[in-house]
Amino acid sequence: MTQGPGEVVVTGVGLALPGADTPDALLRRTACPVTGPAAEPFDTAARIGRRGHRYKDRATRLALCAALDALRNARLIPSDGEEVTVPGDTVGVVASSNLGNLDTACLTAAAIAERSAVDLSPMSLPNASSNVIASWVAIRHGLRGPNLMLCNGATSGLDAVHWGAALVAAGRVRRAVVIGVETHNAVVEDLLGRPADELLDGAAALVVEDARWAEARGARATAALGPYERRAGLSGCVEALLPGGAAPGVWFTPERYAEGPAGAGADGTAGAVPLPRSVPRYDVTSAVGRASGALGVLQCAAAIGWLARAGAGTDAETGAGPQAAGPEAGPGAGPEAGAGSGTAFGAGPGAAPGPVPVPASRQALITSGDDTADAVAGLLLRPTPDRCHPHPPRAPLPAMECSR
Repeated sequence: MTQGPGEVVVTGVGLALPGADTPDALLRRTACPVTGPAAEPFDTAARIGRRGHRYKDRATRLALCAALDALRNARLIPSDGEEVTVPGDTVGVVASSNLGNLDTACLTAAAIAERSAVDLSPMSLPNASSNVIASWVAIRHGLRGPNLMLCNGATSGLDAVHWGAALVAAGRVRRAVVIGVETHNAVVEDLLGRPADELLDGAAALVVEDARWAEARGARATAALGPYERRAGLSGCVEALLPGGAAPGVWFTPERYAEGPAGAGADGTAGAVPLPRSVPRYDVTSAVGRASGALGVLQCAAAIGWLARAGAGTDAETGAGPQAAGPEAGPGAGPEAGAGSGTAFGAGPGAAPGPVPVPASRQALITSGDDTADAVAGLLLRPTPDRCHPHPPRAPLPAMECSR
């Protein structure tokens, strides 16, 4: 398929979670939460080794694992290397974490208050910086594009996906790595008043890319990003994304969303339920724990698992509850320039003037946030059809696009 000008697609997914290493596995765990003993914590050393990570905090190491997985899944890093095979200035980084280095920041402040700054370790002090996660991902892989760190509350993960896509759509970069990560420790548990087994210790990452650059290097897209909305309430956000009462194929709800009875809002007050009861609901935090700033990225990863099943023609297309595992839609291989085989883009003569319309029932609705805090973000994730009708000639690349 050839995409429209400025369309942003997902070409890579990476997970660093206990018990779920693919989008489909995450979806299955969300549909049927595992009972019994909790899975062992994710072993970061098994993926990125121990060398050079002694003084990095847990959240940074988890983010490095998920980012490496996503970049390899997108065929931007070879299986035996860590450096990207495309120019580093064409790749940006957007990370989201509300609590990732909270322990370092609090312990550093306490040490200064109780003794003095002289007692601080010069090796651990950089971990107190709020942007340490995004920075280390960029340093590790030589990514020299824009580098952003978001700490924006319950909507932070979806906000990060939006800003990664915005960088790509504006021509600042050809692609961006978007990461959501949280971990638990004594400081986080004390702040939230919740035990460790209720909190996420993991990370998810996406590679979002301009569809034309993905086509040029022969990459396969697993999803296309639809519109994003940020509103004061859940109902208004859903209505803005799906006007006219259209029902999506699936809904990934806000964290621990408690829906009231028919005719009542989520808080029990009078008001309409935002979507028909027939639309399946998934709450990824029921499988991985309360996810805070990582939630939106995790939801996108699970939604990609749902889209893969729908594309395979299983009952996921109608959004039916737990389903058998379907095939993963892995990315194709190819150099930075020159189309390759196995791509999700056809060999058509040019790009469409806009995205091919996709029925609402084939789209995944993702929402995160809190009605009580007047902050709800929403995003539609769409399939990437294999073929489309012939188009006019390809539109020129934006003037701001990287020249290398």
